[in-house]
Amino acid sequence: MSDFKPARHHETLGDAFYDRVAPADFPQTLLRHRDQRWARRIGLNGLSDDQWLEHFGRFAPLPGSLPAPLALRYHGHQFRSYNPDLGDGRGFLFAQGFDREDGRLLDLGTKGTGTTPWSRGGDGRLTLKGGVREILASEMLEAMGVYTSKSLSLVETGEALQRGDEPSPTRAAALVRLSHSHIRIGSFQRLAYLEDTAGLQQLLDYAIATYYPELADAADRPAAFLGAVVANVARLGAQYTAAGFVHGVLNTDNINITGESFDYGPWRFIPTYDPDFTAAYFDETGLYSFGRQPDALAWNLTRLAECLVPLSSIEALEPALNTVWPIFRAELPRQMLRRLGLVPRDTEVDGAFVTDLFEFLSASQAPYEQFLFDWRGGSLSAERAARSPSAALYASDAFRPVADALEAYQPSADVNLGHPYFARRQPRSMVIDEVEAIWAPIAERDDWTALAETLAEIAEMRQAYGIK
Repeated sequence: MSDFKPARHHETLGDAFYDRVAPADFPQTLLRHRDQRWARRIGLNGLSDDQWLEHFGRFAPLPGSLPAPLALRYHGHQFRSYNPDLGDGRGFLFAQGFDREDGRLLDLGTKGTGTTPWSRGGDGRLTLKGGVREILASEMLEAMGVYTSKSLSLVETGEALQRGDEPSPTRAAALVRLSHSHIRIGSFQRLAYLEDTAGLQQLLDYAIATYYPELADAADRPAAFLGAVVANVARLGAQYTAAGFVHGVLNTDNINITGESFDYGPWRFIPTYDPDFTAAYFDETGLYSFGRQPDALAWNLTRLAECLVPLSSIEALEPALNTVWPIFRAELPRQMLRRLGLVPRDTEVDGAFVTDLFEFLSASQAPYEQFLFDWRGGSLSAERAARSPSAALYASDAFRPVADALEAYQPSADVNLGHPYFARRQPRSMVIDEVEAIWAPIAERDDWTALAETLAEIAEMRQAYGIK
């Protein structure tokens, strides 16, 4: 078992917060992805492939951790319509352990592992394509410095699924993700909906003790907790923008209390700057479009604040909630400059620079990721940018204000332009056509070469950007 340090923290909340469930009995367990880097961090890197499949294909309990999977209970707003019938309907909390590098608690949660009391008539399964897409999203976001869950394992399960939005029958898989928490805004919403003030207090106490222990002695613990969650979620919104990422389904049940991105369904990376770009074909009004994601997150945080009123007061909670926009406005330039490998100057100057940058990207329709790649290090990369496929755009008069602003910034200590990744002409990107090109050989002839090569490229990208 290597050096796995088990935990059973979530179990201490009691049966009112989850349902003990049994995993599906799959006809096949074929290992398709194993993140050995994160397996090492949680102390599971010493498992043989057979042992891996025993735990992450057949879900035999990890020694010392949860004796049975827990399907977590929660509610949530889905596209702003409240749904009291949610909960873990095709996954569960399988185990908990500790990160060997920073000591933080990690959840091993699943997707596609069978029906639960919250399946609402669904089959509780995940398509293999959905699992591959989840790997690609989490790997790319991590490489870009976004606080995201990690795709630890993907096992093909030998089942044929019927789906209305892709060719069927289609192959099935069981995914295991690592996340620092699976407690969502919707977890609090459920208790508020049930008017269970004692349960709200219990969940708040657990959340502070487990994830925000520095708030233990706060004068108003609910307000302090809200302020901490607001800060983390606002930062996530800025990271999404800097990555050019559209989550697609930013419902309250998809926002957790640590501000960690997770659950990748209809995600997309924007090809070019477009605030109206949406990821989900069913998002007909653009509620969760690229440019509206910060508003969506702020709306969700307001729902969390409402849940906490019985434990505090509107007067105490409102100041904490109102920090969301100041934090986002400060974080957005910081995150953009981080991606560009530049040292921030001051909030006003940096904000004006990012405004000019977005105006150029909007008017020119320069490829979003290409631009951030070309100008990493600012003026240090002028010669690199002159060899870019977008070089003609950088020679235009419209780019002059951005070029002048770039010259005023100093490169950060981790700019790392000597890394081989920055000798490329084009960056690794993950727009929808690239995702489909990775999936096509898997679907057509069970050829996983493109995925393996892509993950190797993303690993190089992550190293170039200094993400451990």
